[in-house]
Amino acid sequence: MDYGHPLKFGAFVTPANASPQAPVETAQLVESLGFDLVTFQDHPYQPSFLDTWTLISYVAARTDRIHIAPNVMNVPLRNPAVAARAASSLDLLSGGRIDMALGAGAFWDAVVAMGVPRLTPGESITALEEAIDIMRGIWDAGNRQLLRLDGTVHSVRGAQRGPLAAHDIPIWIGALKPRGLRLIGRKANGWLPSLGYLQPGDFARGNATIDKAAVSAGRDPREIRRLANITVPQTGLDGWAEQLATLALEDGASTFILANDSAMVLQLFAEEVMPAVRELVATERARTGLEPAEVKSAAAVAARRSGIDYDAAPEGVRVIEPGDYNFSSVKSTYMRGGSPGLVLQPRTVEEVVESVEFALTHRHLELAVRSGGHGISGRSTNDGGLVIDLKELNSIEILDREAKTVRIGPGARWADVATVLGDEGWALSSGDYGGVGVGGLATAGGVGWLARQQGLTIDHLIAADIVLADGSLVHTSAEENPDLFWAIRGAGANMGIVVSFDFVVEEVADIGFAQLGFDPGNMPELLERWGAAMEEAPRDLTTELAIVRQNSAPYVGVNVLGAVASDEPDTILNCLQPLAEIAPLTSQSVQLLPYSALMGNASPAPHSGRGEPVSASGLIEHLTPDVAEALARFIESGASTFIQIRCVGGAVSDVAADATAYAHRSANFAISAGSSNAQRLAKEWAKVKPFLSGTYLSFETSLDPERIHDAFPPPTLSRLRDIKARVDPQGLFRDNFSVIPAAQA
Repeated sequence: MDYGHPLKFGAFVTPANASPQAPVETAQLVESLGFDLVTFQDHPYQPSFLDTWTLISYVAARTDRIHIAPNVMNVPLRNPAVAARAASSLDLLSGGRIDMALGAGAFWDAVVAMGVPRLTPGESITALEEAIDIMRGIWDAGNRQLLRLDGTVHSVRGAQRGPLAAHDIPIWIGALKPRGLRLIGRKANGWLPSLGYLQPGDFARGNATIDKAAVSAGRDPREIRRLANITVPQTGLDGWAEQLATLALEDGASTFILANDSAMVLQLFAEEVMPAVRELVATERARTGLEPAEVKSAAAVAARRSGIDYDAAPEGVRVIEPGDYNFSSVKSTYMRGGSPGLVLQPRTVEEVVESVEFALTHRHLELAVRSGGHGISGRSTNDGGLVIDLKELNSIEILDREAKTVRIGPGARWADVATVLGDEGWALSSGDYGGVGVGGLATAGGVGWLARQQGLTIDHLIAADIVLADGSLVHTSAEENPDLFWAIRGAGANMGIVVSFDFVVEEVADIGFAQLGFDPGNMPELLERWGAAMEEAPRDLTTELAIVRQNSAPYVGVNVLGAVASDEPDTILNCLQPLAEIAPLTSQSVQLLPYSALMGNASPAPHSGRGEPVSASGLIEHLTPDVAEALARFIESGASTFIQIRCVGGAVSDVAADATAYAHRSANFAISAGSSNAQRLAKEWAKVKPFLSGTYLSFETSLDPERIHDAFPPPTLSRLRDIKARVDPQGLFRDNFSVIPAAQA
């Protein structure tokens, strides 16, 4: 039977060491001829052969597209845990081009001579199955539990998992006898026999054994690719294409791997046989209506969530389901653990439109839009809903050097933006952590290290393109769709998905970055004096005060971190001197560095947050004695383990309150408090709220609808609701502090 897999072609190259570069050059030739796969036999005891894994690594570095695999890896001589790490590491380095074909072992006299105990045929299959379990366990990088397997041949006792490979590495098995075939049916992704060892009918009988075992294990037999090592027939090329097409259509073989080192033979196969086989198989499949496709595993299908039409997911958009190998890298955010039902990763604006249209047909589900996934509010993932992940829309383009204008995609991270702008001697105020995505911050406000000098990030936005809930793409600026342009600067998450931001940036030299530690003996006085010093400080200086608290001690640390937008040492010291006098110093350091270095503090590793983040947020006009006392009591309560007060004011306050949807322009400070206990935090935060003059939603996790009223004054909220009613009347974008449309309100 035809299992419907897309056809692939490979080469089986001898790893001879007589001319070490020869197998490498053959692999490069195979790639240039359009083959899909190059493989090498693995016989580490053979003195005339290069070590196969070393060769594979070298070939991966000397090729660009082709997949590479051992054919087959000698499991008795390769520790499975180490081999798994080597494979996933090389897969990452090669961009997802490593496949694994395994063998239970042969030529046992040579294997034993290498110091490995001899196994019986039955023991070798047991060892192979244990190796598969260990390798898959190592590749399960999203599983935080240590890997343990107590096998009869292979065991691991608390091994660390990972790294996560660049693609779902398949495991093919070269086996001929029933027990090996049944193992393929239960656990492998493919069967790789050599046709020279098969008698007529053996391929069909092997398929039947594999299929029966697969069904018994709850698998779809179509999950298992059927490969074959082939040689040139003694009769020559005439009729060979028809023979291979018959093997594909009647016996389900879909990957043909030619064992030959001759450049001429490989070229003839690529130019004459491969196209003919493809055409014959395509013609017959078209006649029968069979659409070639890789079949999703039964386990992956079982992991799907209810309420989602997975088959209707937009074609062309990268789709990641709960059962997919890389789901662990996209399900959670920096702080929050998530388990969405489907993650869409559009790579173009057109694919964003398709993703929004799909989300509109699933309006009954939660919808999260993610740029970088750092957000403390935790709104960029969910449980069982949809996530539109914009990480691939990460372009950073200079539009006009003279005007200092740039265009940035929502998935770009601020660390990368700072690097690109830094090469021009520019910078844009953009938070205080380089791992934050542009989209979330540039639609909420943007309180950063340069805020008092440059204002908020949104204050530098001059135009944007946004996909609305109906799938339309709209350009906004002060002249075009000005109401929408007003709204996205502070409430953009409610209006649609911004797919492109145009900013005007500023020249910035190196900056002075200070870290000052203080004795927290008199907390109210420290807060009040810091607040007063900052309100009087020149705008070159922006700081934040951070307090870390543990139950074992009243205060673990009180630190003021500050950036001085100047490369003049005297200016830096003059700005910082008043801060050094607010309380006894316990530590101090000042360094001169590029803004890009300050923002280059982010790890590129996938986010792996756990649980639910809990944070409260507020804006404060002045740190008066009453406010300082209230904050000190809140800190002393222990309800929060981390309190951060950021400076706003300065250039932020120069903008009129009604100029953008971010309206609380008179506030000089933004406070956020993190906790592990939501109820306790809410109780103690309620005592602080009377002193607040609004909130900054990016640091708020509360689901209380009243937070909208804290974030937006009545005139601002009323205008937002009118705009929401026009651009998103059905409330598709409602899961990030929803502004209910005017009619519904």
